[in-house]
Amino acid sequence: MNKQNILQTLLANSTENEVIEFKEAKQNFDSNKLGKYFSALSNEANLKGLKHAWLLFGVNDNRKVVGTQFRPEAKSLQSLKKEITDKTTNRLSFIDIHEVLHSDGRVLLFEIPAAPQGLPVAWNGHYYGRDGESIGALNIVEMERIRNQNQVKDWSADVCVGASLADLDSDAIQLARSVYLKKHSKLVGELESWSDETFLNKAKLTIHGQITRAAILLLGKPESSHWLNPASATITWLLKDRDGLERDYEHFSCPLLINAEQVYKKIRNLKYRYMDEGSLFPEEVDQYDPYIIREALNNAIAHQDYEAGGKITVVEFEDGRLCFSNPGSFIPGTVEHVIHSDAPEPRYRNRFLTDAMVNLNMIDTIGSGIKKMFVIQKDRFFPLPEYDLSHERVQVMITGRVVDIKYARKLAEMPDLSLDDIILLDRVQKQKPLTAEQARYLKRQGFIEGRKPNFYISARVASYSESQADYIRNRGLDDQHYKQLICEYIEKFGKAKRLDINKLILDKLPDVLDERQKDNKVRNLLQALKKEGLIEPEGKSWQMSKKDF
Repeated sequence: MNKQNILQTLLANSTENEVIEFKEAKQNFDSNKLGKYFSALSNEANLKGLKHAWLLFGVNDNRKVVGTQFRPEAKSLQSLKKEITDKTTNRLSFIDIHEVLHSDGRVLLFEIPAAPQGLPVAWNGHYYGRDGESIGALNIVEMERIRNQNQVKDWSADVCVGASLADLDSDAIQLARSVYLKKHSKLVGELESWSDETFLNKAKLTIHGQITRAAILLLGKPESSHWLNPASATITWLLKDRDGLERDYEHFSCPLLINAEQVYKKIRNLKYRYMDEGSLFPEEVDQYDPYIIREALNNAIAHQDYEAGGKITVVEFEDGRLCFSNPGSFIPGTVEHVIHSDAPEPRYRNRFLTDAMVNLNMIDTIGSGIKKMFVIQKDRFFPLPEYDLSHERVQVMITGRVVDIKYARKLAEMPDLSLDDIILLDRVQKQKPLTAEQARYLKRQGFIEGRKPNFYISARVASYSESQADYIRNRGLDDQHYKQLICEYIEKFGKAKRLDINKLILDKLPDVLDERQKDNKVRNLLQALKKEGLIEPEGKSWQMSKKDF
């Protein structure tokens, strides 16, 4: 549903309710009051089982559009997301802020996410709710209703009845002790006196000496993986050539604490040599930053849905790409949400396993891992990580090379470019779709041109990136120029078949257009010339019109 339709649907409500609020907010609106509404609407959306609630600026209590001038500048409006994030529990922010130019004035639609399951949302430390149109403190009963939602089963914490220490790999236990000590260095004297059973309890791998699924995953012997059936503890590494054909493969199972490192070593992290140009770049770097490989791999181990079956795959392409994939939906919802919040995720699929991996220094819980991956790639001038969250799985593609070194260097030198800006421009370069809000923002900043879905880097960015030629190829030439070429051709040769005109025009059309769109463009040019009375059809050819022109 587009923004105009959303607005009309919301205006059609007979009155305000717990999940829809109208405010005139013609110019100013107190940010503290806005935060209270965010908390209240978020909590009410959760209680009603909705995905989001709505706060509208520029609409009065009678549902009449009156327009608002609240934060008219795009950057100021977008900065509101961070202002909300900084003072809400779980660091939640708006899903989106939609700007609608209604005939009666500008309207802002604040799309507010429902409070996460089990976690009511507070603003400045206080929890708010709604009773009809009124806003007030969230009552105790409603708060407990939200908190009790988080009492869900954790697959990784289940005890493997009948399993014992004999099912665990002694080398894996020894490695676990070593990495645990690095993270908890103050326990150096005490750790040596712990038995294996005590250590595993302290490291949160076992529960009162009972072997959990998390313990089998990370420390189990290969033959002990049957305790996890029907789940799989498999990581498959594949090597594919430039044509996508499989050249080599290997499967890795328990203990994943050891074998995750074996997968890392299997990846051919070749040296990548930059073009020698001053001192801006080092002469030689690894294709893949080690942090990125380990973060992507350990995230897959920690967060995959083991009950869905399947396995983790790591596909290495010889053209300099790595693809990590694991079954299970992406609980935070979007990668953009993770980057913006830059905080721990309040809910985990495998909480017990995640806590164990934190203790073994495999992952952290400060919530900055994904953002750090983006920053590392940006600083190396490599394409940003590319996530695909479709089909109930998480897939991330890492590119280990510079695609356009001039573009990358100059883009990084542009002043005032935030990580968000670079992420969006990276999508444009990769010809990935943009939301209407993203496209509008980039156009306002002068970063892109073109029409949906064929956006391309603007002249402003092209001038920084020395990609002026690419810009012209994407923008194309004025229609009048193409028309003149067609008329000159027909005048010179008397007639022209469509095939002749295609040969004349197609390679001069914008590169951003695909073959079908180019074909339609030529057809439209010919029809326009016909309507203007300049050319006319004769059989399967075109000739100059017999009318004077």
